[in-house]
Amino acid sequence: MYLLYSALAVLALLLSSPVWLLRMLRHGKYRAGLGERLGRVPARLRQPERRPTIWVHAVSVGEVLAISGLISELQPRAPSYRIVISTTTLTGQKLARDRFGEANVFYFPLDFAFAVRPYLRALRPELVIIAETEFWPNFLRLARQSGARVAVVNARISDRSFPRYRCFRTLIAPALHEVDLFLAQSDEDRRRLIEIGAPAERVQVSGNLKFDLKPPAESPLVAQLKSALTNVRFVEGTVEGDVEGAPHLPGFGKCGSFPVLVCGSTVEGEESIVLRAFAAVRERFPKALMIVAPRHPERFAQVAELLAASGVHSWRRSQWDASQPIGPGILLLDTIGELASTYALADIAFVGGSLVPKGGHNILEAAQHGVAIVVGPHTENFRDMVALFRHADAVVIANADELAPTFQNLLADQTRRHRLGARAREILCANSGATARTLAALESLLAERTAAATARAAASKISPRLET
Repeated sequence: MYLLYSALAVLALLLSSPVWLLRMLRHGKYRAGLGERLGRVPARLRQPERRPTIWVHAVSVGEVLAISGLISELQPRAPSYRIVISTTTLTGQKLARDRFGEANVFYFPLDFAFAVRPYLRALRPELVIIAETEFWPNFLRLARQSGARVAVVNARISDRSFPRYRCFRTLIAPALHEVDLFLAQSDEDRRRLIEIGAPAERVQVSGNLKFDLKPPAESPLVAQLKSALTNVRFVEGTVEGDVEGAPHLPGFGKCGSFPVLVCGSTVEGEESIVLRAFAAVRERFPKALMIVAPRHPERFAQVAELLAASGVHSWRRSQWDASQPIGPGILLLDTIGELASTYALADIAFVGGSLVPKGGHNILEAAQHGVAIVVGPHTENFRDMVALFRHADAVVIANADELAPTFQNLLADQTRRHRLGARAREILCANSGATARTLAALESLLAERTAAATARAAASKISPRLET
């Protein structure tokens, strides 16, 4: 099976290489960390003292955020272990380095033995933790052969990927048998994992780690925008500073008289829809400010051009600072890592990837701040989460045609907005606890691994060590 998989992987890589090369040349995508992806272990990962290692893999920003709290709790419980983190995307890499230090973060190798083995030899992990759904057959097989225990945490099988997994169950099932423990987000995810080949006795439900996210501290951007927006007034259709503050309109308490919409994680095809909705909002609320945060950094310039062509005054976050005035219009959040805290400014938060069939994005970052949340109809990647919020009337679902009246009606109804935000925060608190359950399961897995290594060492009368 593994030979067939490797042959297919090589063929797929060869056939798709023109696409990767084009993206690399046009956007710089995948260029970063290319050597690491091909198996070159960076010098920063090598440590002469050979501390036992826990290897955590988180694909991108969402997974890094999900496992951040887990790692923070795990480190003091396993003080003798070094925890290293791998990511696949550039944005995930930047966030992980910011949170865990560059010396502990690297790019995940391609799923070929020549790329994976150097990392296993250098790190000699005793535990491998994979966030959500990264089932790389060669990596899982080689990790288990090295002596590591393997756990998949916050596991989920999306509506989009489930049919594909079922079609290739013959290839996937042997790889899933290399995993010692699956901690699923929901009962439905557990059922799907078993259906595609995971051993039922190894699959538990621990909940969704993302519900345990802690609200971020107020970022410099949020503080600057609050100050700028609460010290602005209109003068004959223009905006200028006013040290005494703008007159307060009932219902907009976060930024003076300015209604603020934060449209986060938008994808291609959505910004034009959001712009049309914002034009309708401005007819009733001319002082409105919209903050747009595209999901993918390589699209920042493209979205900036779209905003410029709209005729609405706009700013780019990368070119704005607190010394410059800001008022009604659009702020393009063309930076990484600031969106989560920016939801604190919002009267309404629209979470993207949902107006077009991309599966949606995480709504919990907005829920942390008690914000009224709006999503499109395509939320398959977060089906259970959105269903939970929808059942409690804590989220509004609107398609492209409904988005403008939805924004208008919510901005006009302070009570409805506040009720939505309060319910969202309540659901977030009520569903916390996944981190504690996950930690208990991982500690048990580590204890089993240590006991097994000690038993082998005693049997062979050598000191415990990992096999290579």
